Amino acid sequence: MPTTFTHDTFLSPFTWRYGSEEMRHIWSDGYKRQLWRRIWVVLAEAQQAAGLVTAEQTADLRNHQDDIDLDRAHAIEAEIHHDLMAEVRAYAEQCPVGGGIIHLGATSMDVEDNADALRLRESLDIVAKKLGDLLGVLAGLIEREADHVCMAFTHLQPAEPTTVGYRLAGYAQDLMGDYATVQRTRSEVRGKGFKGAVGTGASYADLLSGTGMTPHEMETQMMSKLGLNAFTITTQTYPRRQDWDILNALAGLALTLYKFAFDVRLLQSPPFGEWSEPFGQRQVGSSAMPFKRNPIHAENMDSLARYIATLPRVAWDNAAHSLLERTLDDSANRRTVLPEAFLAADELLIRAQRILTGLRLDDQAIRHNLDRYGVFAATERLLMEAARRGGDRQVLHEVIRAHSLAAWETLRQGKPNPLVDSLCADETLNTLLPAEAIRAILVVESYVGDAPQRAREMAMALRNA
Repeated sequence: MPTTFTHDTFLSPFTWRYGSEEMRHIWSDGYKRQLWRRIWVVLAEAQQAAGLVTAEQTADLRNHQDDIDLDRAHAIEAEIHHDLMAEVRAYAEQCPVGGGIIHLGATSMDVEDNADALRLRESLDIVAKKLGDLLGVLAGLIEREADHVCMAFTHLQPAEPTTVGYRLAGYAQDLMGDYATVQRTRSEVRGKGFKGAVGTGASYADLLSGTGMTPHEMETQMMSKLGLNAFTITTQTYPRRQDWDILNALAGLALTLYKFAFDVRLLQSPPFGEWSEPFGQRQVGSSAMPFKRNPIHAENMDSLARYIATLPRVAWDNAAHSLLERTLDDSANRRTVLPEAFLAADELLIRAQRILTGLRLDDQAIRHNLDRYGVFAATERLLMEAARRGGDRQVLHEVIRAHSLAAWETLRQGKPNPLVDSLCADETLNTLLPAEAIRAILVVESYVGDAPQRAREMAMALRNA
């Protein structure tokens, strides 16, 4: 069982391509074993306090706590087919004084599940930190672009004007909800504690008999040292529903970032042309078409987010199928589902930060789309004002509709939008409003309601999150 790998064998893209080194470290085999050994030292310290092991034995374990020997552990595992017991034996070989008391009274999941809970919590800390940083970037962009009027689109068709800042504030609002969910989920992470093979603590009760320490007291002391709360009720494992809750939090974040990235892809396409992600000077967009500027970061985000969305179902099955006090059919997939969910989420946040900090806005394209489509939205204001001045609403609606349809046909032929001039010259409208008043009403930049103000309020909320 080799412990070094080259590109001559299969490697997961998460081994080197996606996610950060800090997230990879948390889910590394070496760090997992460091946590196992930390837990074994804490167990020995509690048992020393109960008078079951000596200070010398505990000190021996502590002195070799960081001496991870993956090659030796893997060699033992190849013989015994049990990774945790292989680590116990590799650790014991290094500890001539304390080796014999490693894992005393414990079952594997007393160690593994507490270690996993610590890793889950550390991973959520990284996600929360990067998400918080992303919210800070968004706050600055929203404030800067709060008044920048652009076309809004519904059904992928031109609708009414909005502002760039207001559109960004929509993503920010959802990300604030994701941030709150991640923080809440992180605060609720619990370990198994130390409850033995089926959660009853029977092995510890026998071990501690006559020592004056109860299993609950020992567990409380140990979990305090680990800085981790324990579930009150467990079986052989902590409730697998916890994994499902955590993956749902990541899937929710992925949902929000998926929509953002998809919108970037749409707005970067030439028919819109308003936004684009950063594109490096030497970046290649296509092997066949040298002119291409593909939205590779946004497409990568949507690809990974789509994958994250599938993972809560695996965790659901693990929890629902954890029959009676435990089955082992969750073990293999948890080795990949948990780290890959966090590494994919990590990469989503890295890419989103890259896009937002380098986001390019094409003012000319934004202006072009406003001039081309915005006036249609402003006809609603004209209808209301003309009716307010005594016109028949139904007649006015038909007049404006006829002009609008004719203008759409002209646009379809690739010509400039004639709608403002044709409305200003309409005799029915001119009996109610002079041409200059009609022209002023059809200025689209003023038809965004209180969107700029609400965008700024969202930016302030982000800064206070």
